[in-house]
Amino acid sequence: MANGAGYAGEVTSREAWEMLEREPKAVLIDVRTQPEWGFVGVPDLSALNKRVVPISWQAYPDMQVNDRFVHEVAKAGVSPGDPVLLLCRSGQRSHHAALALTAQGYSACYNVTDGFEGPHDGDGHRGAVEGWKAATLPWRQG
Repeated sequence: MANGAGYAGEVTSREAWEMLEREPKAVLIDVRTQPEWGFVGVPDLSALNKRVVPISWQAYPDMQVNDRFVHEVAKAGVSPGDPVLLLCRSGQRSHHAALALTAQGYSACYNVTDGFEGPHDGDGHRGAVEGWKAATLPWRQG
C-alpha cells in the first residue's frame, strides 16, 4: 500500500473496500464529476452503513481544478486523521486529490489506482478489465 508518491499509499478497489470494512473512520471520496456520477454510476457503501462523499476534483465541463476541494472535504466532516480513499475513473484525478489533501495535513490519503471504471479493454471500453465495477464491488446507477 505504501508508495513514494507523496501520500499514504495506493490501493486497488478491492483493497479500498476491505479498508472501508475494517476501518470505522475510513471515508471514500469520489472525485469524479456530476455527469460521471449520474451516467456511469457510483460505489454503493450501504452494506457497510457508510456513504460515498462526492466532491469533484475538477469541475465539469471545463475541467478546471476545484480550488475549494480541500475546503469541501473538511465541510463534509472528513477529519485530517481519517483514512481517506480517493476514487476517480482510472486513478489519475484521485492521485492529484490525494496529493492536495496530504499537503493540507490529511495524513492517511490513499489513491484507488484502478478507479471506478479502470483502463480500456481491447475494444476500447471501460469497466471490464480493472476497477470498482470489474471487481464486482457494490455500485448503483446515479
